[in-house]
Amino acid sequence: MLSDLKILIRGAGEMATGSACRLYNSGFFRILMTEIEKPLAVRRAVSFCEAVYEKSWTVEDVRAELVNHVEEAHELWARKSIPVLVDPPASCLNAFQPDILIDAILAKKNTGTSMQDAPLVIALGPGFSAGKDAHYVVETARGHQLGRLISSGYSLPNTGIPGDIAGHTGLRVLRAPTKGVFLSELSIGAHVEEGQLIGLVSNKPVNARLSGVLRGLIRPGTSVAPNLKIGDIDPRGEASYCVTISEKARAIGGTALEAILRAYNSTLALTNRDRFE
Repeated sequence: MLSDLKILIRGAGEMATGSACRLYNSGFFRILMTEIEKPLAVRRAVSFCEAVYEKSWTVEDVRAELVNHVEEAHELWARKSIPVLVDPPASCLNAFQPDILIDAILAKKNTGTSMQDAPLVIALGPGFSAGKDAHYVVETARGHQLGRLISSGYSLPNTGIPGDIAGHTGLRVLRAPTKGVFLSELSIGAHVEEGQLIGLVSNKPVNARLSGVLRGLIRPGTSVAPNLKIGDIDPRGEASYCVTISEKARAIGGTALEAILRAYNSTLALTNRDRFE
């Protein structure tokens, strides 16, 4: 049965979580996610990587829990949770033996994923070639092509320009002005005004460049590099958007589901054709 398939998702940030939730809600419960030791998610309210810090995290009624060993996955599946394992290089591959691997790191480059890692390999975003690095690539750029399933070649290159929300692109993104530790007393969901102090990095201010809702904010106390994205202001001002999966993450997750169904239903169709011919 398709529900018996084991799925390894590299990354547990916003887009990875959107994919995990869509798969889980479609009956794929045997999911394992891997993360780095200190995740840097901005949209952390809707990212399962928060389980690395909080031990467990729930996004839209789907629960994830931190595990120390891949062998704990079965125990979590039994209680309807998604295990999250700190394992940046995905060294658990041999022990886990996934049927499907989804590279959802969104590093804008291939950090080591290969078509040989699993019978079906799906990669999200730029840096991968479908047919070479992965069986399928999912387009992650906002716009007309968002969510397109690519079976040959590359997705659109990274432009470095944030997606347009209510007519705003770069202004809505908060970036670290220098190297240091980010400090802030604000919480995700707070309403902010243009010019308002959001936080500090090595005593240098990070100010809002437009008014809206603080849709995302990196964890205070995190060490950051210059120009690292540390926050996201949503000019639409709707606080509920901060704790729900975005349209982009849902689209990308839906395409990951499409890739799985396309691959396995095509295999099943070939098997049945051979049986009846």
